Amino acid sequence: MRLVAFNNEGEHRLGLKVGDEIIDLAIAAPHLPKDLVSLLEGGPELLSEIEKIDITRDENARLKSDSLHFDPLIKRPPKIICIGRNYAAHAAEGGAEVPSYPEIFFRGAESLIGHEQAIIRPHCSDKLDYEGEIVAIVGCEARHVSESNALNYIAGYSLFNDATIRDYQRKSSQWTIGKTFDGTGAFGPEFVTADELPLGLHGVKIQTRLNGKVMQEANTQDLVFSVARLVAILSECMTLKPGDIIITGTPAGVGYARNPPVYMVPGDVCEVEVDGLGILKNVVRDELF
Repeated sequence: MRLVAFNNEGEHRLGLKVGDEIIDLAIAAPHLPKDLVSLLEGGPELLSEIEKIDITRDENARLKSDSLHFDPLIKRPPKIICIGRNYAAHAAEGGAEVPSYPEIFFRGAESLIGHEQAIIRPHCSDKLDYEGEIVAIVGCEARHVSESNALNYIAGYSLFNDATIRDYQRKSSQWTIGKTFDGTGAFGPEFVTADELPLGLHGVKIQTRLNGKVMQEANTQDLVFSVARLVAILSECMTLKPGDIIITGTPAGVGYARNPPVYMVPGDVCEVEVDGLGILKNVVRDELF
């Protein structure tokens, strides 16, 4: 199953992707929640109701993808958990050792934007960097789970561009301030249920392109901490809730580590693509007064 989130005259809605069309669930299944967190909180039975929808019944529910104004898949996740240096080559390009424990930081919800929305370069910096990543989305409450059982708690996956203000990231020993500027966290476009993908999304290609040029390319088999391992580690110290998102880390090839450095500027188009998850595409623009 593939779901998208979009805005219809100010209302956040979910749509079921069927081929090139989107079925507006607010019309086709008005009894269902209009946001992904509430849908996941209802458990697998509620999610499975979407599969029973007669998608031919109401023509008004059928939309074209290219006509939508996409929202972040989840506008206000309970927790936005980010993992740093989770590809060994990315740690090395920044001059760091491969971590023995995950580098964990958080984002704020105001940083989130949707597919085809603009990534914002703030007034205070011109060092806006790209970071293509995979998101694991928690489907049910998890606390003290084992690595062998951890993937049962992941409902599905999506894409993220963890765009970073590099000079602000380095103002503190903690990375959060450079990672949570408004309008810098692109999230979407599709929530793909785990049953449609390789187990733990192991062995799939991830690629980031800037204006069509490949900047990052890796395989998830190179993750230092797998999705299952991350869920087990995180659930040691916190209760993971339905709708929590785990942003699993970026590969080597980021802009600041290049010679000369490459930072995004207004008009740039950044795309993140992962086998099975589609393409997350965003243009860059300057912050408006």
